[in-house]
Amino acid sequence: MDYSVKNNDIIVCEKDFNLDETLDCGQAFRWKKIDRGYRCTYEGSFLNDSLTVSQVSDDMFVFHDVSEEDFLGKWADYFDFDTDYSELKKQFSEDETLAKACSFAGGIRLLRQNSWECLISFIISQNNNIPRIKGIIDRLCEHYGEFPNASKMAEETPDSLAFLRSGFRAKYLCDAADCVNSGTVDLNAIAAAPIDEARAALKKIKGVGPKVAECVLLFGMYRKEAFPVDVWIKRVLAEYYPNGFPEFINENAGIAQQYLFHYIRNLNE
Repeated sequence: MDYSVKNNDIIVCEKDFNLDETLDCGQAFRWKKIDRGYRCTYEGSFLNDSLTVSQVSDDMFVFHDVSEEDFLGKWADYFDFDTDYSELKKQFSEDETLAKACSFAGGIRLLRQNSWECLISFIISQNNNIPRIKGIIDRLCEHYGEFPNASKMAEETPDSLAFLRSGFRAKYLCDAADCVNSGTVDLNAIAAAPIDEARAALKKIKGVGPKVAECVLLFGMYRKEAFPVDVWIKRVLAEYYPNGFPEFINENAGIAQQYLFHYIRNLNE
């Protein structure tokens, strides 16, 4: 990553990165596309830090009104700028299907999200579409004036969360808050645990099944070996990998999954 400071902005030159592919692919729900005269611009938040970022060209980006300290301390990590995605795609492209997926949407990056925010977001995502997910999270943040921590949410009940209009998910949100606030579920410990132990620990939270657990591990804990499976990935596995996913990809299977998910979903639309 190369960057420079210009007035109050950070100008970043980075290959293998595309804002549309990264911020609108279903791994995070707090970003909105706006018009500022660039190729594309998004405004959004990571916990309680807000950002407006624009893509100028294939490999040039503007991080608006951001100090160099905040960029290096928060956003460079969030957008995973320390990972060599060119090398990852080179490795993935040893597989014919993944080569096509990487060529189709080569600008996807894994966002390094907060585990608590990610847990709540993917509980809300269950049997839901992206506009509704974003609406529920927006109402949650508007109610508190920020993304609430587990302590604040532990004071809620399913009835008191009626303003979210989240349906059956409200009781799961309450259980997640209670578990994390009480220490019954330690997200930091889970992030460092062996992957199977981490999966089992997350699934102790009501409403957290295999897919949500994998999403939290991948997007909220940067466990790159986690592999969320939804209807699209089931199709990929059945059609292209009936004998199993290539073993050489296992340690980065979650990142490979992102390319495959975007590829197969758009291929069938």
